[in-house]
Amino acid sequence: MRAPLLGLLLPLLLLNPPPCCSLNTLGPLQDGPSFGFTQVVYHATVHENSAARTYANSKVKMGVHLVQRAWEVRYRITSGDDEGLFKAEEYVLGDFCFLRIRTKGGNAAILNREIQDNYVLTVKASVKGEAILEAWTKVSIQVLDMNDLRPLFSPTTYSVTIAESTPLRTSIAQVTATDADIGSNGEFYYFFKEKMELFAVHPTSGVVSLSGKLNVDEQNRYDLEILAVDRGMKLYGNNGVSSTAKLFVHVERMNEHAPVMSVVTHSPSWLDKNPVYVMVTVEDHDEGLNGEIDSVVIVGGDPSEQFVVERSEESMFSIKASGSVNWENYPYGCNLTLQAKDRGTPQKFSAVKVVHVMVRTQQTGEVNFEQEVYEVSLNEISPPGTIVEAVKIKPEPDDAEYILAPSADSAFFQMNTVTGVISTTCWFTQVTQDVFNLEVLEIDSELKVKLRVTIEDANDNTPTFAQSSYEFFVNESVPVGTNVLTVSAVDKDKGENGYITYSISSLQPLPFRINQFSGMISITKELDFESSPESFVFVVRASDWGSPYRRESEVNVTIHLENVNDNQPLFEKVSCQGVISRDFPVDEPITTMSAIDIDELELVKYKIISGNEWGYFDLNPDSGVLALRHSLATANPKNGVFSLKITATDGENFSDPMFVNITVVHGKSPPKGFNCKETRVAQKLAEKLLKKSKASSKPKIEEGFIDLFSVNRQTPQFDRAFPTDISVREDLKVGSSVFKVNAYDGDTGFNGQVLYAISDGNTDSSPLSLFKNKTCFFFK
Repeated sequence: MRAPLLGLLLPLLLLNPPPCCSLNTLGPLQDGPSFGFTQVVYHATVHENSAARTYANSKVKMGVHLVQRAWEVRYRITSGDDEGLFKAEEYVLGDFCFLRIRTKGGNAAILNREIQDNYVLTVKASVKGEAILEAWTKVSIQVLDMNDLRPLFSPTTYSVTIAESTPLRTSIAQVTATDADIGSNGEFYYFFKEKMELFAVHPTSGVVSLSGKLNVDEQNRYDLEILAVDRGMKLYGNNGVSSTAKLFVHVERMNEHAPVMSVVTHSPSWLDKNPVYVMVTVEDHDEGLNGEIDSVVIVGGDPSEQFVVERSEESMFSIKASGSVNWENYPYGCNLTLQAKDRGTPQKFSAVKVVHVMVRTQQTGEVNFEQEVYEVSLNEISPPGTIVEAVKIKPEPDDAEYILAPSADSAFFQMNTVTGVISTTCWFTQVTQDVFNLEVLEIDSELKVKLRVTIEDANDNTPTFAQSSYEFFVNESVPVGTNVLTVSAVDKDKGENGYITYSISSLQPLPFRINQFSGMISITKELDFESSPESFVFVVRASDWGSPYRRESEVNVTIHLENVNDNQPLFEKVSCQGVISRDFPVDEPITTMSAIDIDELELVKYKIISGNEWGYFDLNPDSGVLALRHSLATANPKNGVFSLKITATDGENFSDPMFVNITVVHGKSPPKGFNCKETRVAQKLAEKLLKKSKASSKPKIEEGFIDLFSVNRQTPQFDRAFPTDISVREDLKVGSSVFKVNAYDGDTGFNGQVLYAISDGNTDSSPLSLFKNKTCFFFK
């Protein structure tokens, strides 16, 4: 029953703990009283950083039994508490005086597990007034950990250098942090302060690995900030973030690739001076110093050191003889072992390569030119400096010298005396001569050879019209098929390059056609001035049959349509009939005639043809007003009706006659007047005029036509990849391709075709020439 009772009374007693004394009055001590702690050693726990008056917790009760209720027990810590952190207190409950250990108050010193995690206190128990009643025990107090410390990096700065080609997921560094707390309080996570795309950090090990592809040209250094977060429960509002560690990652290009050699062997003639036996080209795919070639060395096959390696360019080397080589000792040549090394760190070596070197011995036989006769065709638009042919004798000594025999034809050409290359000195577009006969002489051998150069015509001329524009007037009455105009153009080129055909270029339908061979323009439809445009404007195109592109030119043609009086007047109303009285006033208008002439060239005149033999009526020839000339009081027409036959004329053509029937009656005439039949001539005329107006208002696109084919507007442009520095082996043969360039021209047809030539001020002295009209350069 003590345990429940203790649980009820302990909170109250903690507030005002009584001294360890009995409530009863002290009595005399019995002989040999039993006084001592229940255990020799007690174990208790208390959390670090505990507040003042915090009691240590023990799983067993600590203290002494009160054999006599009158004992007043006192506890005191005698050792083990040098800092004065603890205090021993007494608490009596029934016949037991409990020992309680608590932290002191008002002392700046607090428990810190990281400094000391265990205290062994020696506690003395004594009875007041009884000197012989004393007892001792030890209390082992274990200081429990609180999450009061943050993780700390050591060191706080890291630096690492890695290669640009480091594979993904490679561990490049490890950061280290520690937390003096224990258990879960001492656990923490690593993470980047800012999101990183190229790197990742393991949350528990602190290992930093590569997660993206590096590019040293974009960035060669990365400053990474790594934080640690405490996993334990936060104390006093601690956010758990430790000190920040910085990781500096330097990215470098490492020497990853070994040099690679490309070898070209050459068998020089025994006559060659300072011959080259091998050309070595070395490549290294590294960049910067790692990609630079240090040297090429002969590592085997030359114990007498008869050969040397000379650098001709940054990555090109040649192998020559160090002196005179007695090739009789090497009838089959010799094998040299080569190896290259770069300037990188660490330095790397190429794989060894074995090359066979030898010399061509003197050959016996007849010396002659390679061809008996040279036949060459040359386009007339080839620019000055164009290579025509390269002639040489076989076998050719080193000191061979060639010249062109002087003649009228040789003035158009020049020769490189060393290489035997013949090139042009001028344009041939204005030269009328088609065939040139040349003779080449090799001076030492006095051998001669003939060279025949045929100039091929190029389509370099555009057809030219005899007039800048054509204008012609044609009568609208001419019949279909009539030839109205002939255009003519000439082309200075020869053959099909100068053969011309003609065509009409118009976006609108035309009543004309052109003979494609003669340029004759003829009528294909009937012309009508009243219903068609008064002028036709179109373009005639002259095109040659040249190759590879036809050349064209255009000329504006205007044909005006002339009006002809080919239409008769037409009455607006016909078959008129009406009634008038006998007393109709003289000179009073009866009705009005109206006729329309579509030609509109002359005024219409009116005239009574018959029916007015007695002269009763008068017709105004200009206005067409019909009036009464004499009184009708005595008139006696047949059947009481005057039938007037009336016509209209424009001075040349007469209209179809019309009749006006006038009935004479007694008394007043009806007010109805005259009734006529409508011919709708005016409406038809209006429709015709509207059609003509629409035809005349169509936009004349041809007048603004732009000749895209015959005008050379744009200049050629080289590609951006045009080489500015080229390395060439010195042992290249004549005619070997060196490099290639590309150019483009925005013009169309022949004007967009590009020709290439070298311009260095002196074509003959240049070691390079352009091959024909292609884009490959070669040695001459």
